[in-house]
Amino acid sequence: MDAPERAASGRAARSQARRSSHAAWEPPEGRADPVAILERQARSRVPELVPIRYGRMSASPFAFFRGAAAVMAADLARTPVSGLRVQACGDAHLSNFGAFAAPDRRLVFDLNDFDESLPGPWEWDVKRLAASFAIAGRESCFKRKERAAAVLAAARSYREAMRAFASQGNLGVWYARLDVESVMGEIEAEPKLTEQVRQGVAKAQAKDSARAFRKLTHVVDGELRIRADPPLIVPAEELMAPGETRDLEQFLLGVLEAYRASLPGDRQHLLDGYLFRHLARKVVGVGSVGTRAWIVLLTGADDSDPLFLQAKEAEASVLEPYAGASRYENHGQRVVEGQRLMQAASDIFLGWCPAVGFDGRQRHFYVRQLWDWKRSVEIERLTPHGLELYARMCGWTLARAHARSGDRIAIAAYLGAGAAFDTAIAEFSESYADQSERDHAALVAAIDSGRIVAEEI
Repeated sequence: MDAPERAASGRAARSQARRSSHAAWEPPEGRADPVAILERQARSRVPELVPIRYGRMSASPFAFFRGAAAVMAADLARTPVSGLRVQACGDAHLSNFGAFAAPDRRLVFDLNDFDESLPGPWEWDVKRLAASFAIAGRESCFKRKERAAAVLAAARSYREAMRAFASQGNLGVWYARLDVESVMGEIEAEPKLTEQVRQGVAKAQAKDSARAFRKLTHVVDGELRIRADPPLIVPAEELMAPGETRDLEQFLLGVLEAYRASLPGDRQHLLDGYLFRHLARKVVGVGSVGTRAWIVLLTGADDSDPLFLQAKEAEASVLEPYAGASRYENHGQRVVEGQRLMQAASDIFLGWCPAVGFDGRQRHFYVRQLWDWKRSVEIERLTPHGLELYARMCGWTLARAHARSGDRIAIAAYLGAGAAFDTAIAEFSESYADQSERDHAALVAAIDSGRIVAEEI
């Protein structure tokens, strides 16, 4: 189809899902128990780590929301969609955006979590993003009008950016990215926010493999080792039965070789210059707690040239029951391919591999650098206006990610020039914030009753 036909198809999609229909959220009759959804996820996770996940999610409604991508996916599957699909993030809440180093060593702002990425309706990502601003605003005790301003800013920024991308060529969309330096110019009228961003930039640029090396390692009997901090960091040999540690290095070399094969040739050459030194299991995130995540220490020219990689288990996307199965057999590859498609610039060591775990089961992993100038916004420090500015950045970034994979012309035509969609999303977000508070209360009640065990670490 040519551009006018694509635009016409987008406007026609309004008959399938009116823009105002996105406002609706009422828990349907027979809605799944949110705690039961979390319990089902726990079956495939490391048993001794699951209580940490519950403990982190019980801290607040926003903490619950962060870890409840599967709960919201089930809810979103019952909401109206236009029928237009993109490479969806699957977990596009506001804390999954942040700054990190692009390969050209400039600090960029982008999505940074793709564990649930899968082709699906673009509306699902927008609604998860918008609802996260409503919930975070409540956590900061912002007034409803202030929360609405942030949510509307996210939705409006998404809509306006998508319309701008619709008028650009394919390469223009592909090269578009948000450099942190460009953000500074937009916020210079806000001295407090400007100072927060400058501090964040400085902290991000200090968060790299060298810092991880100083913080996480020590020398044992003349050998570099990752420092134990159980249960959050546990060296691999401490997880194995006596007598099995001799096979550990050979096993890991095989895993690294499988990972190497997923990299482009120049990155394979770069990786070949590093030597494996040690491995440890690490607890990461909120919703991810209990999945198998490892940190791998390698060194290059000498012991002062460290590289820390993180290998994280990838399971089926929470969107899969509702959006369809991935075309990739390995879910690590699914994550990597989704990240490369949605991000403007990805980690040079981003790759994937299959691996047989210590329990003998085949598992899927994706690999990236542990720290490479990574930094997330400290939401609790933002003023209402700061939250609104941040919402604009996230909305633009999500639109750019969707425009790379979906029909940006059709989506832009569906959204239109008016605020009908923005207003609907704002109403949905407040209703879903109420739902998240109820679901959080259900989790706390399940902990108090002894149904599940939580551990606060």
